[in-house]
Amino acid sequence: MSPATASAEPAGGRPNILFIYTDDHSAAAVGCYGSRINETPHLDRIGREGMRFDNAFCTNGICAPCRAVVLTGTHSHVNGLMDNGDVFDGSQSTFPQLLRDGGYHTALVGKWHLKSDPTGFDHWAVLPGQGHYYNPDFITPEGTVRDEGYVTDLVTDRSIDWLEQDWDREKPFLLMCQHKAPHRSWMPGPDHLDLYDGVEIPEPPTLFDDYASRASPAREQEMEIDRHMYIHYDLKVVPTEEEAANLRGADRWIRGMRERMTPGQLAAWDAAFTDRNEAFRAAGLEGRDLVRWKYQRYIKNYLRCIASVDDNVGRLLAWLDEQGLADDTIVVYSSDQGFFLGEHGWYDKRFMYEPSLRTPLLVRWPGTVAAGGSEDALVQNLDLAQTFLEVAGVDAPDRMQGASLVPLLSGRTPGDWRDSIYYEYFEQGIHNVHPHRGVRTDRWKLIEYPGTEEWELFDLQEDPDEIRNLAGEPAHAETRGRLERELRRLQVVYGVPADS
Repeated sequence: MSPATASAEPAGGRPNILFIYTDDHSAAAVGCYGSRINETPHLDRIGREGMRFDNAFCTNGICAPCRAVVLTGTHSHVNGLMDNGDVFDGSQSTFPQLLRDGGYHTALVGKWHLKSDPTGFDHWAVLPGQGHYYNPDFITPEGTVRDEGYVTDLVTDRSIDWLEQDWDREKPFLLMCQHKAPHRSWMPGPDHLDLYDGVEIPEPPTLFDDYASRASPAREQEMEIDRHMYIHYDLKVVPTEEEAANLRGADRWIRGMRERMTPGQLAAWDAAFTDRNEAFRAAGLEGRDLVRWKYQRYIKNYLRCIASVDDNVGRLLAWLDEQGLADDTIVVYSSDQGFFLGEHGWYDKRFMYEPSLRTPLLVRWPGTVAAGGSEDALVQNLDLAQTFLEVAGVDAPDRMQGASLVPLLSGRTPGDWRDSIYYEYFEQGIHNVHPHRGVRTDRWKLIEYPGTEEWELFDLQEDPDEIRNLAGEPAHAETRGRLERELRRLQVVYGVPADS
């Protein structure tokens, strides 16, 4: 914990709030979190000038539910958006609506993914569904428009345009700048197509995990780099004419992806990938050599997408500097959930294992947060709504279930701060991850799979890669029992329905 600064009240009154939110950004791919695989200088700047939360977690590791949790400050079973198929009820209380009622000028740009129109915003322009990387459409109150360019650049362009042209400077602003990247299908921007050429990205030690001691859902999932990645859609190998006539699954979408590009964009894309793809075909890889090639293709494109995010974070920070607003603005960077970057042989998220559960969370708040600080208290996306409300001096409704991070940001850890977090996952469909719930403390994690009546227990201190399931070992029966009781206690605290 860093030493506290003198006051939690910014000198200039209520600060502006810039919330930068990405999709599927693993903390393992952020420089200031110790990344071994990439550099993120602009994100690192937020950490260097503010606070890095080292134990930040999501409550339900999938896109739409995470966004609903952030907006409402409530768990999925309370806000009603439990999986990606649900529609968000925008009539319920959200922190943007409360901030707007409290005098903030509010705007949302980028990924929304909640199916209903945004509420609580003076201005909004959102991507339909997941959106497209190249030449994306934006839904606005006036209708849908298509912008030419790369989505991460365009979301930032629109965010800065609102600040420069429409923000009412008589009011503090809330700007939620929400990127599609680095979500699947990992299409790099034109500035980074050649990044990592000739570089071998380190493999995770569990790339060839056999799930030997885990519960059956770990073996039954459909998110393996080996068996479940699509060679054309995911890995960007252009199909031959013969292959194009027999495409299956997501590979059928590669034609639309390419047709969406302008001739110049497509020419740059093919210039970057054609020789690499020809070399891959000529190599005739099999077995583990093929898995390793897939991992390298996947991780490099993923990291190229993050490079564009980092560039655009830099643009926003530079704009605040140029406008003299850096000292009057709290900047928060996070992602909806983490992501598997080859750990356990996987991509995607959903599971309560650490790569998916853990999120990056960086906060810069001049005058309140000591520069270069870190915080190891257990925090969740559940806490963001109440944090933003306290920052703005707006009362949070009793319905909210998180806890404001302002004391932690000010260098004070409340004596009653949580020592465990609750996680719940409901969706079973794409990727075939079984519904589950669990509890995590600073050292232990217990996961329950109600559908299969199986449990997993991990000692994160001795087994950070979560390889050895201790749930059935007599030596750990006492620990399992204690965590089961804590899980049931948290279900009562958060009002989880008995039949959930």
